[in-house]
Amino acid sequence: MRFDKFIPSPPLQPYIRQYVVSEHTLEGQYKVFPGASLVIGFQYKGRLSVVREEKDIGLTPSGITGLTDHYKIFKNSADIGTILVYFSETGLAHFQAHPVHELFNQSISLDQLFDPDKVRETEEKLYLAKTDLLRIQLVERFLLSQLKEMQHDRLILEAVRLIYDSKGTIRIKDLLEKLYLSQSPFEKRFRKVVGTSPKKFASIIRFNAVLDSLGSTKSLTEICYENDFFDQAHFIHDFRQFTGDTPEHFRRSPE
Repeated sequence: MRFDKFIPSPPLQPYIRQYVVSEHTLEGQYKVFPGASLVIGFQYKGRLSVVREEKDIGLTPSGITGLTDHYKIFKNSADIGTILVYFSETGLAHFQAHPVHELFNQSISLDQLFDPDKVRETEEKLYLAKTDLLRIQLVERFLLSQLKEMQHDRLILEAVRLIYDSKGTIRIKDLLEKLYLSQSPFEKRFRKVVGTSPKKFASIIRFNAVLDSLGSTKSLTEICYENDFFDQAHFIHDFRQFTGDTPEHFRRSPE
């Protein structure tokens, strides 16, 4: 198994956080927890499926997964190889015109968003590529061909920064006051660019702050209140939604 990270080329760095080349020699099943990045995956060998209600649902060789508020279970074939593209929080909006929130909790074929001919062409070339460098170059060529000339939404970028600075605990009322905005138009704008509501996005950031804290020596009670949960019951409920597990059991037996 390997999980090698690569930095995007300068023209794509404002929109792409990183690339990952992931390979598994053995068939397996694994959980993916909610994160702040929409992700494109190109399988250049092997196949991937998502497990829903104990059924394996095969995915196309190229797909995109939106933000989510719960864990997903994936199953890979033996000898699988994947290029993963992790977007910045507002990055995908610069490559296609569909409102990004339509991808929330979804994993769909890439040709539903992009030119199917270009997707197929990229898939075929990736299948033949023999090195990670060439695979990354092919993916970047595809992305650059889809990049649109548009301005960054600086207000949404500032909203994202404020949410990160608070580790996801900022109240939406306080966020609106800092940005001098009314709620309805701001939320519509945020969802279109980021992929979910500000409140849901903040909950994802808070969840990941909790995950980081679980690696420390802090007690679960300390982690609960440091991350601004009302009480232990709310903490356990939210954590179970994101992971399918309790904080205590997750800490003892991390997956």
